[in-house]
Amino acid sequence: MKKTVCIALAMMMILSLSACGTDQQSAATEAAEAETAAAVTETAAAEAVQEAAQEGFQPSLDTSVSCHITVVGSYDNFEALETEFDRFNEYYPNVELVFTKVEDYNNMIGMVLNGNDAPDIYVNYSWMYGREVYQSSIDYAEDLTDPALGLDLDCIRSNIILKTTDGTLPMVPVFSTTNGMLVNNDLFEKEGLSVPTTYPELVAVCNEFREKGYENPMMGFSNEEITSLFTLTAYPYFCGTVANDAEAVQKLNAMDPSAGEYMRPTLEKIQQFLNDGCVNLEACAEIENNYDAVILRFFEGDVPMMICSGDAVSGTKKRESRSEAFIASPFAYSFVPVPMSDEGAYFLDIPNLQFSVNKESANLDMANEFMRFLITMPELNEMAQNKGLMSPTKDLSFNNMYAAFGEIPESRIVSPEEFGLIDDAVKQLRQAVYNVATGTMTIDEAVAGYGSFEQ
Repeated sequence: MKKTVCIALAMMMILSLSACGTDQQSAATEAAEAETAAAVTETAAAEAVQEAAQEGFQPSLDTSVSCHITVVGSYDNFEALETEFDRFNEYYPNVELVFTKVEDYNNMIGMVLNGNDAPDIYVNYSWMYGREVYQSSIDYAEDLTDPALGLDLDCIRSNIILKTTDGTLPMVPVFSTTNGMLVNNDLFEKEGLSVPTTYPELVAVCNEFREKGYENPMMGFSNEEITSLFTLTAYPYFCGTVANDAEAVQKLNAMDPSAGEYMRPTLEKIQQFLNDGCVNLEACAEIENNYDAVILRFFEGDVPMMICSGDAVSGTKKRESRSEAFIASPFAYSFVPVPMSDEGAYFLDIPNLQFSVNKESANLDMANEFMRFLITMPELNEMAQNKGLMSPTKDLSFNNMYAAFGEIPESRIVSPEEFGLIDDAVKQLRQAVYNVATGTMTIDEAVAGYGSFEQ
């Protein structure tokens, strides 16, 4: 639509030149024609990418070429990516693709990129952008918006694509994540209850489960602030309160002490959540960590709702066979938003893992060819499902685990990537929420402490 408007405006400029002088008319005509040609070229490139995506991947290089492509990141293993390597080898059988884990990745990536064995493709994170210590991870990244690369960026949800100040795209999401709760669908069906979609429904469902003999209708990890149940429920709600307030985001990012007031509605909501008895904190304190212990406690089968992160959800499939309770009595489960708002749940949409292409790669053409193969809806969905994470694509209906998030209206989808909340501001929120939830601070004290919490 935008390209069509540009072309139309350019043609109008040409037609309007009859009232101008000859020289001025000629110069303006040339400028308008150049703009028209550029718009047509860009439109044609976008259409070519769309057509290629519809037809399926078609190799653009010599399929007999031999080379070695290295991808580096911090995962212990990356079987889902290695499956994509195998699929790519169906087109390029002589290309060797290898994933390598780098220890202490965040601190070492700059050195790795500056070394003799620099990778062709590497994991990147949006929070590294704008931080001097991580500048190498941006400087070495190829601009993935270049139409010549042919990446189908339109298949990815635009709100999780990094918006840089210079208009380039140094990284592209290959996984996304969110916060929510694992739901034991069999228990809801057995008791004739519906999964809650608003905060009043959540409170009512917790009460109904409790009346039916379920001691802990809702649980979660509570022993530290980063991934505590308090943070996981508060963060989406908080983003919903500031996403459309540019002044609030600016003050929060600047660590302005007055910005603490923007946290007050969220802190009050967490206090209400606890006062309404949605969780038993003593029972939650028995959960030892936010991953294995959360999953295995949920698999005991007596917890209707377990608050957790998308990362924890990715580990559920592998742990089904490690739970004696689940083996004895398996049940259907899914992952849904925690409805902390009276109007409905927020979908906190954030990238989990992003790939960059090293523009200094000795095999740049093939690295880009692999990215062109990977950045499509079928391949990203396949890899996300294999990894157990949420896909970054616009279609979430293909995976029953995450399908509920695809039903959230656009007005309730919030992404820090889009409205610009930085990681330092999020850390302040986490600590304020944790202190209030655990009784270490009053709401007023937490509000007043904004900007002074340890980073």
